[in-house]
Amino acid sequence: MTLARQCLLFAIGSTLFALATVPGFAAAAGAGAANGLCFAGSFFFTSAAWVQLVRSRSGSRAEWLSAATQFMGTLLFNVSTGAAVWAHAVTEQRHLVWAPDATGSVAFLVSGALGIAAVTATAGRFAPRSREWQAQWVNMVGCVAFGASALGAFVTPAGVTEDALLANTGTFLGALCFLAAALLVLPPKRSENPRGRSPRGPL
Repeated sequence: MTLARQCLLFAIGSTLFALATVPGFAAAAGAGAANGLCFAGSFFFTSAAWVQLVRSRSGSRAEWLSAATQFMGTLLFNVSTGAAVWAHAVTEQRHLVWAPDATGSVAFLVSGALGIAAVTATAGRFAPRSREWQAQWVNMVGCVAFGASALGAFVTPAGVTEDALLANTGTFLGALCFLAAALLVLPPKRSENPRGRSPRGPL
């Protein structure tokens, strides 16, 4: 399990989420297509998070905790995006779509904070020349955007999404941040040590 594979899986998943939520896509292709892309993207996220979790075993405790929390978050996104494909009743949307989405977003925020702590311990509080430091902070912005998206996606008892624009825009911007973070630390071909440590946090 290599860093390159981890980054590529995150990049593919992020791209699918971004495509699904790009302004105008759902209106043109339909909500089903958008939900399907997010569902597919969530599995790339989970695969990447698993690779990172395995690689983080040789890292610091904060790094491992960040990866473990992130992996849990991706599993919750599998549930929420999968349920969004078929759930139509208000109860299903509230309990199977929004609830795991919100919990997964909280897990990503915790993971991002732990990742910041881990990279700060090695690179310093301010290290703009470090790609890993850059990627971790870009990733943190993405986690915040996903959190905002979850707030906007809250489904009221009447079955109305609280703020559809915020939900869609937050997911789109978060996906772009995750894509950028993954590409920042994607190693050049033939330059990676397969046993090297994983970048900290959900990259």
